[in-house]
Amino acid sequence: MSAAPLIACHECDLLQREVALPRGGIARCRRCGAELYRSHPDSLDRTLAITLAALMLFAVANAYPIVGLEVQGNRTAASLFAAVRALWNEGSETVAGLVFVTTILVPTLHLATMLLILAPLRLGRPLPATGLLLRAVQALQPWGMVEVFILGVLVSLVKLAHLATVIPGIALWCFAGLMLLFAAAAAAFDPREVWMRLGPLAPGAAP
Repeated sequence: MSAAPLIACHECDLLQREVALPRGGIARCRRCGAELYRSHPDSLDRTLAITLAALMLFAVANAYPIVGLEVQGNRTAASLFAAVRALWNEGSETVAGLVFVTTILVPTLHLATMLLILAPLRLGRPLPATGLLLRAVQALQPWGMVEVFILGVLVSLVKLAHLATVIPGIALWCFAGLMLLFAAAAAAFDPREVWMRLGPLAPGAAP
């Protein structure tokens, strides 16, 4: 009978054997008590379902206006991409680029990469570059700032409410839902299960 694999504590570097966990259980270091790993029931299936829902919501959020403004009977509305283009045309290239990268480009890459990881795994045919894609997801995650964008929009709407009638658009509600879905996906996703399915010889796996 082969021995259980070793795992090193990320806090104190103590090597210890992995143990099977009950549903929802947590393994902690014997020396310092730091969390080593936890059991995420149906982690990959739940994350895949959340990712697909987030992709659909993200598509709707970018297709419809975020907010509408009505002043003296004149009404105007703009989508996120139109807002980025307006910032660029007004000479705020740096702000436009930052908004584009953090609210459009990075979330798109993040969701697409997650789908490339999870869908083939669900079908039992993981891509050869799954390990590298997983590392890419971990690198992209801090740059997705949908929640910061939502906070900024809410602050702007409060200020604009004194000047015009503010009409929240479909995209605003979609971005709010997207923020919750990103949080749910992060809570459900277990990278350790992906590495376990790939095996120790996967490209990009830690030595």
